[in-house]
Amino acid sequence: MADLTSNLAGIVSPNPFWLASAPPTNSGYQVQRAFEAGWGGAVWKTLGEPIINSTSRFAAVSFNGQRVAGFNNIELISDRPLDVNLREIEETKKRFPDRAIIASLMVEPKQEKWHEIVKKVEAVGVDGLELNFGCPHGMAERGMGAASGQVPALVESQTYWVKEVAQTPVIVKLTPNITDITATAEAAVLGGADAISLINTINSLASVDIHTWNTVPNVDGLGTHGGYCGPAVKPIALHMLGECARNDLVTVPISGIGGISNWQNVVEFMLMGSTTIQVCTAAMHHGFRIVEDMIDGLSNYLDDKGIDSVSELIGRSVPKYSDWGNVNLNHQIVARIQTDTCINCNKCQIACEDTAHQCISRYKEASGASYLAVNEEECVGCNLCSIVCPVEGAIEMVPIANGLPPLSWNDRQHAINTLQTSTYIGGK
Repeated sequence: MADLTSNLAGIVSPNPFWLASAPPTNSGYQVQRAFEAGWGGAVWKTLGEPIINSTSRFAAVSFNGQRVAGFNNIELISDRPLDVNLREIEETKKRFPDRAIIASLMVEPKQEKWHEIVKKVEAVGVDGLELNFGCPHGMAERGMGAASGQVPALVESQTYWVKEVAQTPVIVKLTPNITDITATAEAAVLGGADAISLINTINSLASVDIHTWNTVPNVDGLGTHGGYCGPAVKPIALHMLGECARNDLVTVPISGIGGISNWQNVVEFMLMGSTTIQVCTAAMHHGFRIVEDMIDGLSNYLDDKGIDSVSELIGRSVPKYSDWGNVNLNHQIVARIQTDTCINCNKCQIACEDTAHQCISRYKEASGASYLAVNEEECVGCNLCSIVCPVEGAIEMVPIANGLPPLSWNDRQHAINTLQTSTYIGGK
């Protein structure tokens, strides 16, 4: 079996599966149950000044029969006393010495506040620290969380303050509620971060009750924006992960977060640069034992690929992720419908006719039977028909050899600029 041992900036865990800082890591009882189920690490629910949480606080978005396709919350950091949390962290670490326990921290942007809480949590034996610069609600209104995480200078300075006293690795958790996440990732590195984690939750409003006109969730008739997570955010998380992983100035390892629900998602995140992964919504939806399927699935995948260590997966797809200007514009694919598996539902034809390029038509055989086929000369290879098709493999996207050399937009512009420059110099 492949070795699943993970090492994120010196934080070692028996596997890359960590619980994210969230309701599932709110107490020693929960974290110990998670470790018993097989989780390799846990980021303890964010510690800071005592706060009061609201009721209600959760909402979910279900789609097409799938429960909890997206999840929204307005819960804040831990509302349990710091000394209680510290005692339970120490007890949990003694009981599970091989598991990674990371303390998530959030305080006011003051040097002395950071120094104080870092010393307290490290004294009870945590393996690392995660600085929460991502919470988009409640704490942000108090100048913490995303309010700091959206300002690169504050990310850099507060990371530096923590590193002044920290004896364990420091992870900086980044907010996605920003135009360019690499700006804050770079700032974290400049501040001395040993690793980064991303993404935290996205600003959101889950829904509005059309009968009562209340937002969901609401507290005594008044609602507010919350943090969005769950399967629906995975594409956003993968993009931001890829942007950081391919940035030459982001030179630290990454813990990936955002919509991870199964072992296949884990592989995707690791291929895009994650050393470890953090899970929250899926555990809240299905319980801690989902990690058993994740471990088995990842182990079998690595064995099937002939890969000895999970670390060999990290970043393998990053070189394949680039700017649009670098893609080959002369590459051509077309759709081909497999008539033997097509169920003639007509979804592809309708989608293509109404919203794409009108290149799928229905034809009749000599026997009178009808079938769908693609006019390949008109097909632009947009993938829409294969996306809407309900039968796996009934529509294939096939590369076409057109004899044209690779040509990107950047290559084209470079050639134009070179020609213009040489013409200008020659004419002058």
